[in-house]
Amino acid sequence: MTNTQQGKESVKGNYRIELPDIGEGIAEVEILEWPVAVGDMIKEDDVVCVVMTDKASVEIPAPVDGEVIAIGAPAGQMMAVGSELMRLHTDDAQANVSPDEPANATPVADSAPEPVIESPVVEKPVVAEPAKQVETKPASAPVSRPASAKAPSAKAPLPRAEGEKPIAAPAVRQRARNAGIDLRQVHGTGPAGRITHDDLDAFIAGDSQPVASSGRAALTGMQEIPVIGLRRKIAQVMQDAKQRIPHFTYVEEIDVTELEALRQKLNAQRKEGQPKLTVLPFIMRAIVVAMREYPQMSSRYNDVDNIVEQYAAAHIGIATQTDKGLMVPVVRHSEALSLWESADEIKRLSSAAREGGIKAEELNGSTITITSLGPMGGLVHTPVINTPEVAIVGVNKIAKRPVWQDGAFIPRDIMNLSSSFDHRIIDGWEAT
Repeated sequence: MTNTQQGKESVKGNYRIELPDIGEGIAEVEILEWPVAVGDMIKEDDVVCVVMTDKASVEIPAPVDGEVIAIGAPAGQMMAVGSELMRLHTDDAQANVSPDEPANATPVADSAPEPVIESPVVEKPVVAEPAKQVETKPASAPVSRPASAKAPSAKAPLPRAEGEKPIAAPAVRQRARNAGIDLRQVHGTGPAGRITHDDLDAFIAGDSQPVASSGRAALTGMQEIPVIGLRRKIAQVMQDAKQRIPHFTYVEEIDVTELEALRQKLNAQRKEGQPKLTVLPFIMRAIVVAMREYPQMSSRYNDVDNIVEQYAAAHIGIATQTDKGLMVPVVRHSEALSLWESADEIKRLSSAAREGGIKAEELNGSTITITSLGPMGGLVHTPVINTPEVAIVGVNKIAKRPVWQDGAFIPRDIMNLSSSFDHRIIDGWEAT
């Protein structure tokens, strides 16, 4: 019986929570995270499960109070809409199934994964499930605790051999450089010893000791890291893009000496509250201008119906590295924004993505994407197209190089642009 009102009139004891219809024609979702475990006491509207759709993560709230007695599936598995998500033990007035009706959910505590940090909502990016050690340990008995209470972190820093390069996202590395911190001295508690912003915060606050060199001792052990949630979606999208799109990449050397002089001048004149101009707003303006002559660059290709959707607007995606994976917030109507407005929107969206406050609609609808390796970048890279778009512009680092000019070598600021195109739609002549 699934009708709640009928259940209240006829049966007592337990409450079945079904996976709700999330909308947009979604028939099944991936179970991403269980913030609660069997034995937990929860309140109405507490988040009991986080699922992943094709576009974003969605939090499922509890409709009633109760004790968790069974969960539907472990993290990483797919579940159909309407399936039994979990079962609660409730008071008589809230029950909608008989206590003796068998549960389709799993009534064992050790099947529920350990809660992860910061459960994302619909508008937020997904948190990948923590790494799981191969070595198995006896399952501990269920512990009853309020759903709102935060469990202490079970993550422990992994040993790092002498000379081993620390693993960290570009944003973490940049922040460490700005703070003058050697990441080799910071403990990493993320998957495979990855250093997160929280680890950096703990090091700065003095809550963690510097990593002690382990000499040249051999390391043992292996981790199995489930590829779920955002990481799985990234893998699927990248694989699909490379299999379906015949990429070609064109690299052009750009003299940005005058651009850098202008950027520094504008930054020196910026008003209070205005963000610092990077090279990205200038690249965005250049794309907007180029699209007047080559409007096909601002397109999305429906290769099922063989239709190219060509847009007058420039909705520019900005590839952003976060601790959870690569995300692409979208600066909408870039053609209508000034340099300062573009810079402000880039800062707002990238901060929201990294801090977990990005909205689902801010991650969709881009017509062309910029991916920047920034000051960490090399000379050239071959970016993968953000399908179903047909072009992506890759920004590399700016370097001083000697350029022959007026009979002598002079230092100039040079930057390479590595841009990839869908050869089904864009020809080499257009790309150059």
